Amino acid sequence: MKEAVNKLEPIEQLNEQIKVLLVDDHEMVRIGLAAVLDTEEGIEVVGEASNGYDGIRLAQAYKPDIVLMDLVMDGMDGVETTQKLLELYPECKVIVLTSFIDDSKLYPVIEAGAFSYLLKTARATEIADAIRAAARGQSVLESQVAAKMMNRLRKPKQPVQAALHDDLTEREMDVLKRVARGMSNQEIADELFIGVKTVKFHITNIFNKLGVEDRTQAAIYAHKQGIAE
Repeated sequence: MKEAVNKLEPIEQLNEQIKVLLVDDHEMVRIGLAAVLDTEEGIEVVGEASNGYDGIRLAQAYKPDIVLMDLVMDGMDGVETTQKLLELYPECKVIVLTSFIDDSKLYPVIEAGAFSYLLKTARATEIADAIRAAARGQSVLESQVAAKMMNRLRKPKQPVQAALHDDLTEREMDVLKRVARGMSNQEIADELFIGVKTVKFHITNIFNKLGVEDRTQAAIYAHKQGIAE
């Protein structure tokens, strides 16, 4: 296992910068990204990891604002790494940077909590802009990815029916409204003063009652029914 390369000054000196961690098993990709991003104003690469295990370790040590995540890696892939990383450090935003847009990789990593999804064909300026957008709480989806997700939503496996939300409890409605706003489980928990496990329990109940499969379909339902704030 290659040891991850740690860079630059201690964390406390980087407070005004957007701290970025690179997780990619291709050394030349990491070198190229680090070289480009270090020239971008307001962006600081605080570490590089060649695999998911080192990515989680460095994220815990450096607490980056943004993680640029590859999907296909030996051992722990990008989906599992994203899930485990966000369980440990939910404030972090994961931007997927990959060569793949097939359904078997796209939807699982979105479900795992990925904030944005870019292809490695993206220009350096686009990656830098996506990092800044994520730091502001704005997701960025590569156009092909956005199109795939919209096509999937137009043909849900279980058609949304009116008034299904009548079966939701008051707390489940509170959670659904925040899911529709794109809030993470941790953000919902903080706002409602409940635990993350409780949020997950409510979301599972919401999915079952609405007959939807994921957060995106639940959000679409909320907007169509005028539930979303």
